[in-house]
Amino acid sequence: MESKPPSEAASQQSSELREETRAAGATPRQAAPLKIDRRPTHGLWALTKRDLRKWYTNPYQLIISLIQPVIWMGLFGKALNFSSFITASAPPGVDTTGILTSFFGTASYFSYLVCGMLVFIVVFNSAFSGMSVVWDRRFGFMNKALSTPVSRGTIVMAKILQSVGRSLIQAFVVLLIGIALGMSTASLSVVGMVGTFFVIFLVAMGLSGLFVMLSLRSSNWQTQMAVINLLNLPLLFASNALFPVKIMPGWLQDVVKVNPISYCIDAIRQLLIGATGTYALWVDFSVALAFAAFFSVVGIVMSWRLLSK
Repeated sequence: MESKPPSEAASQQSSELREETRAAGATPRQAAPLKIDRRPTHGLWALTKRDLRKWYTNPYQLIISLIQPVIWMGLFGKALNFSSFITASAPPGVDTTGILTSFFGTASYFSYLVCGMLVFIVVFNSAFSGMSVVWDRRFGFMNKALSTPVSRGTIVMAKILQSVGRSLIQAFVVLLIGIALGMSTASLSVVGMVGTFFVIFLVAMGLSGLFVMLSLRSSNWQTQMAVINLLNLPLLFASNALFPVKIMPGWLQDVVKVNPISYCIDAIRQLLIGATGTYALWVDFSVALAFAAFFSVVGIVMSWRLLSK
């Protein structure tokens, strides 16, 4: 029997294999194409965790961020204690509790102030969420993030969420410090605590969205600090954080009414210490929800136009 050369035999086997494959309707095996995850939430947790890690691995940053509200509560709140001032100066037999309640909605000014400090820490913490964008741009991380399939809206949302997470943790610590220093706990409840931190979540979302939006095109940290100082103090003092609205001049009362921070603080006081509210709770929640939704959406939309390498 005549044998074929090895080369002819291999060629014949290859031809037979192709014919069998073609007969079976199969196609030659091809490498699977590389799939790119283009979901809107792609990279959101990774970017959020990156910023949070920079914070919780640096305990000095947490301690320093808590010093300011502690000073306000421990020094300002106790030294300028309107409760003691009114009680000590009132004639014998006068119902000072009624006087205090008519001004502050509660008989304890310190408890009134602690509720304002919960939002105070959120205002200053949210302001520095914009600084994170500036530093990422200066050190080149922003260019790297923009070169990936991660959407611009995801980058902005990650900055907002890390700020919200920090605000919730720091507000909880401030609340514990306030209770330790003498805040009234008679009206504390699980529902009130849940509602309080939901309001804090909303105000942190809105403020973080605002400050991140203002920093999208900024690469100069001095400019961003000027913006922070320009907005923080008006947001704080043109609100009911430190003093009741009724003792302010008429023009300032009009400003307080359009400041969303005032509605958030009003809701927190009703939920935490049972204070008499200026507005109904549903009004406070509606304003807080609209504030958070508006600036979160605007921040994402503006990132499509302003966030670039």
